[in-house]
Amino acid sequence: MFIWDWFTGVLGYLGVKRKGRYLVFGLSGSGKASLVELLSDEGLIDCVPYGHPTASEELSIGNMRFTTFDLGGHSQARRVWKDYFPAVDAIVFLVDANDRARFEESKQELVSLLTDETLSTCPVLILGNKIDLPGAASEDELRMYYDLYGQSTGKGKVPRSDLSARPLELFMCSILKRQGYGEGFRWLAQYID
Repeated sequence: MFIWDWFTGVLGYLGVKRKGRYLVFGLSGSGKASLVELLSDEGLIDCVPYGHPTASEELSIGNMRFTTFDLGGHSQARRVWKDYFPAVDAIVFLVDANDRARFEESKQELVSLLTDETLSTCPVLILGNKIDLPGAASEDELRMYYDLYGQSTGKGKVPRSDLSARPLELFMCSILKRQGYGEGFRWLAQYID
């Protein structure tokens, strides 16, 4: 519980109550449902992959309140992702850092999101999940494979007015071990009005 208390305390330190709509994307098995379950304070459980694309949760973490939609990662679910784009405040995209066989498929979906005009100003948090597994890709490997060098904006506090493009950054994490995603959400919170 110490890590959870620390995480919510740090988010509370951010100041103003932030409210937004987050979309959680990624291929099936990347950890989307586990992340949403963990953040909803129900604890980490073995999640059955969604057969439908619209699991949503209303979450409040520290001073951030947001509705998150886990839109599923199966090819059938990915066909309706665009239906949720209007009025979204941020995107969280999960990559299974241990599933190199699906990197290309995952990259295609990320590129599709990043090139969609509806989402052109939307901040994007990319979480390289499952770093606790032996053989998982490193941060540098994911940055290279997903062409993130030159696109990411830095992990520190960078005012949006100082950015020439949308906020976009990669954070490595292990949802199972409850590591790394908190830093990513703190980074993302600074770009939610």
